[in-house]
Amino acid sequence: MDHVTPEQTAVAAGADRHKWMVLSNTTLGMLAAFINASIILISLPAVFRGIGLQPLDPANTDILLWTIMGYMVVTSVLVVTFGRLGDMFGRARIYNLGFLVFTLSSIALSLMPTGPGAALYLVVMRIVQGVGGALMTATSTALLTDAFPPQERGLALGINTMAAIGGQFIGLLLGGLLADISWRLVFWISVPLGIVGTIWSYVSLRDRQLPQPGHIDWFGNVSFAVGLVLVLTAITDGIQPYGHAVTAWGSPKVLAELATGLVILTAFVAVERRVARPMFDLALFRIRAFAMGTVASLLSSIARGGLQFMLIIWLQGVWLPLHGYSFEETPLWAGIFMLPLTAGFLIAGFLSGPLSDRYGPRGFAAGGMVLGAASFVALALLPADFPYGLFAALIFLNGIGSGLFVTPNTTQIMNAVPARERGQASGVRATTLNAGQVLSIGIFFTLMIFGLAWTLPGVMETRLVAQGMPLDIARQVASAPPVASLFAAFLGYNPMGELIPPAALAALPPANAAIITGKHFFPELLSIPFMSGISIAFGFSTLLFLVAAATSWLGGGRQAAAKSDGHP
Repeated sequence: MDHVTPEQTAVAAGADRHKWMVLSNTTLGMLAAFINASIILISLPAVFRGIGLQPLDPANTDILLWTIMGYMVVTSVLVVTFGRLGDMFGRARIYNLGFLVFTLSSIALSLMPTGPGAALYLVVMRIVQGVGGALMTATSTALLTDAFPPQERGLALGINTMAAIGGQFIGLLLGGLLADISWRLVFWISVPLGIVGTIWSYVSLRDRQLPQPGHIDWFGNVSFAVGLVLVLTAITDGIQPYGHAVTAWGSPKVLAELATGLVILTAFVAVERRVARPMFDLALFRIRAFAMGTVASLLSSIARGGLQFMLIIWLQGVWLPLHGYSFEETPLWAGIFMLPLTAGFLIAGFLSGPLSDRYGPRGFAAGGMVLGAASFVALALLPADFPYGLFAALIFLNGIGSGLFVTPNTTQIMNAVPARERGQASGVRATTLNAGQVLSIGIFFTLMIFGLAWTLPGVMETRLVAQGMPLDIARQVASAPPVASLFAAFLGYNPMGELIPPAALAALPPANAAIITGKHFFPELLSIPFMSGISIAFGFSTLLFLVAAATSWLGGGRQAAAKSDGHP
């Protein structure tokens, strides 16, 4: 029987305490970051009213899109770089800096001015907040992997995932509630979480793995950032109207952004293979479990990244008004009616962690994707005015599938790499999640916009004329870009009340004007073309989930952690 010295006992006890400190702090960080990410979705109308901005004005489309997507874009671009810096200078140091930047930018947003310049201030500070989020996201998974032994990592990562998903739902509810009181509270809510988390992280977090000093690969960092920024910017710009076209995918600007970004990223890969100390060690992709897990993570993120947006538009633009809810109150109720999706994700995300520790991650990750694919097929077959019980069961099933996948997939990726490379691996994983979500939103919105453009204008013009509106005005209203209708529904505005000039409505008989601006007119217009777009989008997601399932399975069986793990 081995003799255990008091010193060894003390070291083991210290390590045990420290791992729970790491878990509690990174869980608080993920909770704060994801509350902040989702709270803005629901509260945008109140924020824009507060700063005096009309979000549905075509001139403000850029502001609207970058307020929603700027945080995700900057996080996607920076996490790999920050993960590498964590390997070089200490993961706890980078994480702590992230909490500080996140907190300071939250305070700055809470003190946002109104009037001219407020919109630009909002976008810039959201991007700065994204930098803080990227610093935390890039290192939190690596810190957890460092702190917990292989047989407990699934549990730790599952709890962390629960905080992220729970934060998304809490943000939706808080956004609806706080925006009714004061739009500034939407930003103030992140301040106490940030202050507590910043102080706690600087006091408690320490690196278990020694930093690996090295030189900064400036070409790699700059080329990767510029290339990815251009590609993601092209995706964001592509879903905006361009001239008489419903999207800007054919515009010279978008094509130039996309082509230049892809060329720079190709040059990045070519040069990084020859650099002695690259920003990212591409040799990691020779590890099958890491490579397959990363591909599966990207595919699943593309498949489900736009799901929340589509479900919100479905509920707010069609189902809730048809069931008596005013357009103004639909943002809050959409969050409430999407609770089964969150519940499924939370339950499966928590259970799949310890189960993958015991039985290996491959089966859970692959099985979750198959289950999610089945739910996408069933959702695509629902009518626009669905029975809510069936809808709730299907989005719960979708949440179960995604929850079964995320934690085992993370465990598979992080267990596959040597301890010294975990910052890079964590950064790559975060990039796949965030960049996949931006790409997903671009794909889903593009499919939906083309579907609406095919049938919505003609039907809208006919219905408006039938209610007594002059043909020229009806044609003008119906020719508005379909994205305007989608954004109106998403933001909780009555689309017909926003698209039709007030004078034209006032000239109609009151009964006709009431029908046009009522709770049934627009949902009935939207339902048929919207469901056609949903079928295509969810069919696309089904295919990606099935490929992700196969990729997860091919990633290998129950792997042991990398040899340089550092745990007994």
